[in-house]
This record gives sequence, C-alpha cells and structure tokens, in this order.
Amino acid sequence: MQMLTKFETKSSRVKGVAFHPRRPWILASLHNGSIQLWDYRMGTLIERFEEHEGPVRGISFHPTQELFVSGGDDYKVKVWNHRTRRCLFTLQGHLDYVRTVFFHPEQPWIISASDDQTIRIWNWQSRQCIAVLTGHNHYVMCAQFHPTDDLVVSACLDQTVRVWDISGLRRKSAAGAQPMMTDPLSSQRMNAQGDLFNVTDVVVKFVLEGHTRGVNWACFHPTMPLVLSCGDDRQVKIWRMNDSRAWEVDTCRGHYNNVNSALFHPKRDFILSDSEDKTIRVWDTSRRTLLQTFRREQDRFWCLTAHPELNLFAAGHDNGLLVFKLERERPAATIHHNSLFYFKDSQIRLHDFATGNDAPIVSTRSAPTGQYLPPPRSMSYNPAEKAILLTSDAEGGTYELYPLPRQFTGQVADAGQTHRAAGSCAIWIGRNRFVILDKAEQQLVVKTTPNQNPRTVKPPATVEAIFPAPGTQILLATSTSVILFDVQTRQATAEINAASVKYVSWSADMSKVALLSKHTVVIATKQLEQLCQIHETIRIKSAVWDDSSVLLYSTLNHVKFALTQGDSGIIRTIDNPIYLVRIQGGDLHCLDREGNVQVLKIDPTEYKFKLALIHKNYEEVVSIIRNSNLVGQSIIAYLQKNGYPEIALHFVRDDTARFELALECGNMDIALETAKAIDKPAYWEKFSQEALNRGLVHMAELAYQRVKAYEKLSFLYSIAGNMEKLGKMHKLSSIRGNLQSRFQNAFYLGDIEDRIQTLREAGQHSLAYLTAKTHGLEEEAEAIRAAAGIEESDIKGLPKADEAVLLQPATPVIPSLELNWPQLRVPKGVFEDGFSLGDKSAGPHPGKSRAADVANGGVGANESAGIWDNIDGKGGETEGNGFEDEEDLLGDAGDDAEGGWGIDDDGELDAEIAAEATAVAAAEFVAPQPGADELDVWSRNSTLAVDQIAAGNFEQAMKLLRDQAGIASFEALKPAFLEIYTASRSTLTMMPFGPASRIPLRRKATKGAATLQHLPAQIYSLSSSLEQLQQGYRATTAAKFGEALDIFRRLLLSLMFVVGDSEEDAKEIKQVLQTSREYVVGISIELERAAVSKEEQDEANTTRLVELAAYFTHCELRADHEKLSLRLAMNTAYKHKCFKAAGEFAQRLLDLAPAPQIAEKARKMITICDRQSRDVLPVKYDARNPFVVCAASHTPIYKGEAATACPYCQASYKPEFDGELCRVCTVAQIGAKASGLRQLAVFQ
Repeated sequence: MQMLTKFETKSSRVKGVAFHPRRPWILASLHNGSIQLWDYRMGTLIERFEEHEGPVRGISFHPTQELFVSGGDDYKVKVWNHRTRRCLFTLQGHLDYVRTVFFHPEQPWIISASDDQTIRIWNWQSRQCIAVLTGHNHYVMCAQFHPTDDLVVSACLDQTVRVWDISGLRRKSAAGAQPMMTDPLSSQRMNAQGDLFNVTDVVVKFVLEGHTRGVNWACFHPTMPLVLSCGDDRQVKIWRMNDSRAWEVDTCRGHYNNVNSALFHPKRDFILSDSEDKTIRVWDTSRRTLLQTFRREQDRFWCLTAHPELNLFAAGHDNGLLVFKLERERPAATIHHNSLFYFKDSQIRLHDFATGNDAPIVSTRSAPTGQYLPPPRSMSYNPAEKAILLTSDAEGGTYELYPLPRQFTGQVADAGQTHRAAGSCAIWIGRNRFVILDKAEQQLVVKTTPNQNPRTVKPPATVEAIFPAPGTQILLATSTSVILFDVQTRQATAEINAASVKYVSWSADMSKVALLSKHTVVIATKQLEQLCQIHETIRIKSAVWDDSSVLLYSTLNHVKFALTQGDSGIIRTIDNPIYLVRIQGGDLHCLDREGNVQVLKIDPTEYKFKLALIHKNYEEVVSIIRNSNLVGQSIIAYLQKNGYPEIALHFVRDDTARFELALECGNMDIALETAKAIDKPAYWEKFSQEALNRGLVHMAELAYQRVKAYEKLSFLYSIAGNMEKLGKMHKLSSIRGNLQSRFQNAFYLGDIEDRIQTLREAGQHSLAYLTAKTHGLEEEAEAIRAAAGIEESDIKGLPKADEAVLLQPATPVIPSLELNWPQLRVPKGVFEDGFSLGDKSAGPHPGKSRAADVANGGVGANESAGIWDNIDGKGGETEGNGFEDEEDLLGDAGDDAEGGWGIDDDGELDAEIAAEATAVAAAEFVAPQPGADELDVWSRNSTLAVDQIAAGNFEQAMKLLRDQAGIASFEALKPAFLEIYTASRSTLTMMPFGPASRIPLRRKATKGAATLQHLPAQIYSLSSSLEQLQQGYRATTAAKFGEALDIFRRLLLSLMFVVGDSEEDAKEIKQVLQTSREYVVGISIELERAAVSKEEQDEANTTRLVELAAYFTHCELRADHEKLSLRLAMNTAYKHKCFKAAGEFAQRLLDLAPAPQIAEKARKMITICDRQSRDVLPVKYDARNPFVVCAASHTPIYKGEAATACPYCQASYKPEFDGELCRVCTVAQIGAKASGLRQLAVFQ
C-alpha cells in the first residue's frame, strides 16, 4: 500500500480540515487563527479568512449550500459564505474553546463541541441554539451527526463516548417549534425538567466506557452500526450497537502517542488513524490488523478527514496539511482490435466495443489472510497465446501470467496455472516472449511462455519503467529521457528528452507515439523524433489516438486534443477523472475510477476543422463551416494567428471584430459594410487609409465624405486633376464660411480674385494688396489701399508685376475619371465568395465587386451624394445640422434628363456586353506563386544553431544550443545572436524614396548549386578563432591576465558558432575549445593567487598561495607558458619553505628543456631542496596522484572521486556545483544532459 500525495501545503499548525463535496477545494483551520481555502487540484490558495481571535479548531463545509462553519478558541461559531467570501453571522453561547463543528446532512443544523463540557445544536437559518447536550464532565473534544439516523456521537476527556438520540429534536423541528436557548443555566434547568417528565428533545442512548484516558475523537460508520473512537490511551476502539445496547468489538493497538483522530474508509474495509507519534496508520476493519504505517519525521498529526465522494484523504500536521490517497485508482487495461481487457474486483473482464457486451473471463488471486494486495498497475495482452501479463507493486513489484480460455463462454474461469515472479514491469515483445524489468538489479529479463531459458540484457541507462514498441523493440523510460531499445540486437536505436514518463500511447499504425508524464505530453514519431510538446498545469491522466492521428488526452477535469503540429484545445469538461481507451467518431470510450466502461459524447468538429486547415483540405473546411456551429474566441484567435483571417470573418458577428478582420484579409467590401454599421470617425479614418494603400480611391473618397474631411478631399481632387469636384469643394467652403479652406481651394484652382477676396474678408488687407499688386490687378489693389487708409508712398519693397507668375494646380500624371489604381484580375479564394453567414442577397452582385459599385455610383443615392447634399449656390445655414434642400453638386442629372438624348435600352447590346464579360472572366489572369523565402530555406537546410540564428529563428537556435550544449543562460550570447543575424543580410535601394530590398548573403556562391543547398554567410570562422587564440597567447605572455581572460572567454562563446567544412576542421575547433578552457581555468587560478597574496599572510593564506601556484602548473598550457607557471610555482614554494614541492616543480621545469640560465637555477633549486626534503605548510597537493582542477573551487578532484562537468566546455566541477552556471564559459549549466554540439556544415 502506498500513500500517493496529491497536494501539500506549508503553514502553521493545522487543527482542522474539510473537503468540499463537489469542488476540488479544501479548508484548513490554523492554530494562528487563520482559515485557508485551497484548490488542491491546481495547488493554489483561493482565499484566506482572518476574523477569528486565536486558534481555529473546527471547520466544515455544508453538503449542498455555499456555506462553511468554523469554531475556535474565541468561543465563537462563525458561518461563512465561500462565494461572497465573508462571514454571514456568528453564533455565541459557548463559554470555552470550541473543538469541532459540523453541519447536519439534511437539517439546517450545526453541532458544536466545546471545552465548557457541553454540545450545542444550532439552527443556522434562525441563527438560534435549539439544544444544549449536557452530561459530560470534562472537555468535549468531538461531536458529530450520524449520516442517516437521528443520532449524535461525542467524545470527551472524561474517558467516555456517548451516543445521543435526537429524534425528538427532529420531530419538534418538523412540527415548527424552534426552541431558543441563550442562557446556559436556564437551558440546563430545562433539560433537567425535561428528563423528569420524559419529554426532552435529546437523550443519551449509550455511554461507551473502555478508554483508560481521555477520548479525542469519535465517529459513525457510514453504513454499518459501528462507532470508532480514539484517545490519549494510544488506542483505536471499534464499537457495535443495536437498538438496545452497544458494546466494544475490538481494539487496534500500535500507536506510541496520543491518537487525535480516526475514521472509517468510505469505500473499503479500512480504518485510518493519525497520532502525535508522527504516523498515519491503516488498519483492516474486519481483522483489526495493522496494514500500513506512513511516517513523517518532523510533523505530528492533529486531524484527519475523508472526501465524501472521492478516494481522497487529508491530514493536518505541525507544518501544514497533506492531501493523499491510499491506492492507485487507475484500472489496468489494454486493447486488442474491438476488445477491451481490464481489471475489476479481482477479475479480468472483457468488453466488446462492437456489441457493448461486458463480462468477466478470469478470476485473479486474492490477498492472503491479514495482508493487503494492491490492484495491478499495468496489463499486457498476447493475442497469439491468449495470455495476459498483470504487473503490480505487491511485494516490491511482481508480475503474473494468466492464460485466458480459448473460447469466451460467459463463465468466469479459474486462474488455472498462473505464473508469478518478481518484476517491476512486464510486456510482450513477440508471439511467446515477454520482457521483465528487474528494477533492483537494473536488468531486462527475456522469457518465453513455457518459462524456459531466460536471458538477461543490460539496459544502457538506469531504467524506471518499460513500455511496448513496434517489433522486438521496447521503450526504456529513464528519469530524463526515453530510449528506443532493440531487445534482439541489444542496442539503443533512438533517444528523446522526456522526463519521468509514466504512460505511453501508440497510434493505430504505430507511426506516432505520445509520451505522458505528470504535466507534459511529448508527441514523437516511431523513431522518437519529437513533433511537439504540450505542457499542462494539472495532472495528465491518459491519452488515446484518433483515426486521423489526433491525440486525445484527459486531465483531472478536461478532455483535450493535441495535433502533431503543436495545436491543442479543450473538447469537453469532466466532473471526475477518466481514463481514455478508444475513440470512435463522436463516441469516446473510457474507464472511470470504479472500473466501469463509459461512453462519452464529444464534438470533434474543432480539431477536424484545424486538421483540415493544416492539410489544406479547403472543401472540408467549407463543409464544416456550413454544417456546424463552430464558434468561440479561441477559434477566431487561432485563425488570425495562423493566417486565415478571411475564414475568421465567417465566425464573427461583432461589427468591430469583423471590421478589423476584413481589413487584415483585404476584404474591403465587408470592411465598408461594417464601417457603415459602426459609423464612427476613427473607423472611417482607418478604412480610408487602408483603401488608399490598396488604390481604392473611390472608397477613400466615400470615407472622407462620411467624416467630412474637407481638406483631404480637396487635396485628393487636386492631385487627381478633378477640377469639377474641386470647384464644388471651393463652393462648399464658401457656404461653410471657412476662410482657410476657401483660400486653400482657391489656391488649388488658381482663382486669384477669390484669394484676394478671401484675404480681405479675413482682415488681411496687406496680404490682399500684395497679392493684387503682384498679379497686376491695379484697380483691385488701389481699392484695397484706399479702404485701408494707407498712402502709396508709404508702401515699399513691392515685387515687379512683370516678374510675377500665377500659381496653377499641378497637372495629373495620368488624367482619368477612374481614380482607382489598375489591378490584376485574380480568381477569388475559396473562402471569399463560397458562403456567407448573413443574408446572401445583401452582398455584392455576382461578377461585380463592391469597389465597382462605388466607382459607378452603386453605393446608393445618399452615399454617392455624401456631403454634397447640403450645398446650394446661394446657400445658408439652417438651425439643423448642415444644409437642407440643396442641390447634389456631384450627382448626375436625373433619369428624366436622358430622354432628350435618344438613349433607349437595347437588349441585344446588353447581351453582347454580358457575353464579353463572361469571356473576360473565363480568361482571368492567375497570379504567379511567390518563390521560397531564403530565410525559410536556411532554416530547413541546416540543423546548426548559427544558421537558425541567421534565419531569424532564435527560439529554435536556443533550443538546439540547450539540447546540444546544455546552454542555460543566453544573456552573454545576445550580442553574438544580433551580430550573426545582421551580418547575414544586406539591403539594396532599388529606387529613390522606395523601400529597400533585403539581400541575403550566402555562405557558398558556387555556380550551379541548387537553391535548397544555400546557407547563410558566417562571420565566425576557424581562421578568425585561431587569430583570437594568438591574441590570448600574447596577452598571457605579457602577464595581462585580465585582458587574456576576456579574450579566451569571448573565444569560448564564439566557438559554438564556428562551422567546419570537414572532420579535420571539427577536430581543430574542439582542440581550440579545450585550449581556451584550460587557459580560462589557469588564468582564474592565477588571478585568485594574486588576490590572496595581497591579503594578510597567515598560515591559511600562505598555504593557499602555494596550492594555487601548484594547481596552475597542471593546466594544459602552451610550453612557454607552462615553463612560466612552473617557475612561478617553484619560487612560491621555495619562498614559503615547501622544499619538497619546490624540488618537484624544478624537476618538471628541467624536463621541458628551458634556457641554460633557467636550467642552472633549477638544478641548484633541486640540490637545496633535496637536503631539506619536506614541506613546512600542509599543502593539499599530490603530484603523483592524477587530478583535474575544479573550475569553481580551484581545488583538485583526484581520480576516482565523484565529479561533474560542463556539457559545453567540459570544465570539471565537484558535485556540489551541479545545476549552477559554468564558471568558465558562463552560459552552460553544470551537469546538464547534452547530445554534443554539431559543428559540421551538412545539408539536410
């Protein structure tokens, strides 16, 4: 038996816990006076209630209402509403601590037990105390209602358990009487008088005596006439009762300290108890034997409760609460064709999906007397041998082989000759062979059904579980990955990173696999090539594949789908966890926790719709839209995100959203329609901008008219050369009395007289005079001067009239009445005109676009007139908004005007026009398809991180570096990312003021090379790395250690982006990487030595100086630098009287053949040191024992000691630095799993 922890909190001591009957909530009352409401499924704190003063000991949810009750050391009973999250009222009457509070399952009653030696029953509707139960003569620790009968059980420190009959209280409540007792003394007198005349509401039915110390808890069995009690005598007692008497059945002994609470398992014959001895114990109800003990080393347990519906328990302890269950509830099951084999009630059952028949076929072994047998964890079926393997956790892991009857007759067969042996997992891999995982020995055992000649196979890694795979292969689940292992050849063929995989689901054709862990689903091919990964915040329970290769999986409260491209969504919500076994159309077959086969109806429309979009099956997309009610913001967001705004249009009813989508997909007809419906200036402004960008000038004109953008209209007409409408704009500005607009329009038209008149009306006489004089209008200029009262002699600096040039409007480049830009005729998309959600008659006419309607005046009389319907030649402004009863200055003459021209309808001409239009439509131009984007080609062609960066695919590049080199911090790599990205492209300006074209720079520009073989240019090369290495050498020789350290670290970071063209290049890159690492470690040691030398020279510091100098000599440096390090170590050791070490350094120096004078000095040093031959300081240095230097602590790691390494630069570290960032390269995580950095240019 296992304690499966589902949720745990850390807080102060928990004195009471309560489950919500339906929602995944739990209440915890704390010793610090707080009440916490948790969602144990999501692991989040919902609310905290803080109104009690002092510890809160009792807590309980109402079984049906949105209420809970609490009682504490402030003598108060409080009733709360958890929806409004406030206290509704407080019940006062107890004179001491309130220990427990509970709701009645049917009546509006609350029962509370208190240290004032009384039990009170309250009516929470009337908020009155309706009964006071007296009789105990010590603290009453617990009082509870019976689940169905009119009984109450109480436990007290007077060593008794009392059972009370409250049937009289129920009868009085049913009659409508509501006794009110507020004074405890008066209530006691009433009870005494009631006892005298035998009319009391509550009477003591049984007094159970048997505990030798105080009783802490008592409760009823949910269905049987049993009472359970526990107390400070460390015993758990079981009592049986009938109508006339009650007696002790048995006692469970085993706790070593006070037992605080105990309860009956709601569904199994178990008893659970918790104690201050820091244990929770499970007992067999029928045999009264101890089955299991769960211990926590630091926490005493204070309370225990069970969920009313689910197999969940909660216990409060000194440091929080614990939600757990005792056994796995997932039924073991397996599928073969149309048959489901599953385990239930010690039987293997068969369910036929085609007929729905369900029957047991084989009985399994039952638990030995006094022992607990856990249910099987997994099942594997062999159709050839008609045999089933069951695996369970019993006895540390066992498997059982059950032969099935050849013909299923409906009768339950005996187990027969079953085979049972030790093994953590067992699965079939052939006709008569199966594999067993021996987890303790870490080996795979291959057996045959006659169980002959078993052979063992050593797995390539530490295996946690095994799962089936195609052929003779199996999946090995390790703590960090899943390995595809061939049992026949004993070789690992593939591996994928997937941590703690618990379950595996294969598609029907075994081409795809889903790896399920606690919160992650990894979908991969049968070669374990990852397709996508999906993360969930709550536990994932099961998964099954659809016929269309869509994965359906269940969580604790949802059934979801996942496409292999990474899209996922919710199909439906579920009340309780289920385990999926098969999907057929809209029927989802599953097993619940009771082992019952259920069929849930689901709607697969959403994932079929997304799948059709991905596969570009547009006919099915259209069919789904027409025939289903697929709606929702998630669908709209999905379509927008994936580049299908034209489809999203058909799901949106809101005008604002339709407007935005229409602009995004370029459907200007719908954009115009929704802009009219919204009719707000901001939307017309946005519409006009988009219309101008697309060359639909008539639509932009209509938008300007709607918002009365007079200046924009005037400028539009001036650049288009439409003098007629510009003149009407000029007339309109005069009617509006807007002098600035009038002057501007006169300027566009070249009307000098009106410009002068406008300036005069504006009071600008000087400008009016100057304008008239400049343009030779002498009489007008004289009239202006006279009116201004200025003498002509006072005016100076006038330009000469013969030099003046009249400003005229610019001549249009292409004067045309059709303002819209010419466009190619392309066929409409499948979604543009195939269907509509609204009235189809409201759309544009067949063969005619809305833009053409606008151009030809088809937008309606009011729309074509726009602002012009308020213009008159004489004109004046009325009291209303605008001008009334004015002539349409831009409209054409009425229909009656055509009569004088002799224009009549000609049917033959119309037929010819229609035929010509049809021929033109048949010969529509098909736009050429765009070529492949160079960046996409780069991304597809290469699996190198540097090429993904150049293509702009930063996320993929970071993933590759994380998987291949264990890179965990990318902050230091950001400059390199940006440099690679910008250096792989250039820009070229094609025309003045035009947008610049992006020119990708290729790595190889060989003639005749296929486009798909192009890769981006590289800025980090092997030659530049070698040059940088030489710079580092020079800085090291010059003793510029800080500068040298920066150079080598930059070199380390740049080497991960260097690509070699051959195996020799790759080896040389690796050599440069190793050299850079050694120099970074060595220089870091020397910098630390220099820092220590500046500190106070005590024994510890001087010893550290000698040690660091010695470790520096063991870095693999260039020969001249190694000589320098040996000379430094020799002098340092000799200076501090470490003669033995100094002699060793001198000898190593001589072995490198130094210069003669240095060699002579070394020989003298050896002579001197040989006479002393000892070290004064306790130096931790052994030159004869091979070691590497820890790059973090700068201490030796001798051969055979535990060590870890950086996955990128391979710097060595002690185990305590595992998980930290590497001190050498500064970007990789120490000890991370990595496949190795790829640095060869290989085309995919």
